[in-house]
Amino acid sequence: MKFDKEEKGILKAYENGNLSLSNPTKKEIRSIKKAATNTFKKDKRITIRLYDHDYKGIQIKAMGMGIPYQTLISGIIHRYIEGEFISKTG
Repeated sequence: MKFDKEEKGILKAYENGNLSLSNPTKKEIRSIKKAATNTFKKDKRITIRLYDHDYKGIQIKAMGMGIPYQTLISGIIHRYIEGEFISKTG
């Protein structure tokens, strides 16, 4: 797993014993639950046209992973938006 500079700092502080954990308040728990719910809520539907071989290919890949093909497509789009895919050049 890759960590950014801030995450590395937090991990180092935790490992050195410079962080202490506390129990969240009920208000904080409600806020965290709301954020989690909103993070995973899929509220937009789209229609796309695919080449038949791409459609069949994505279905085969998804079946091999044991997930619905729509979930695989959604995950691919999400990873692209988050910058996890690197473009091939030249």
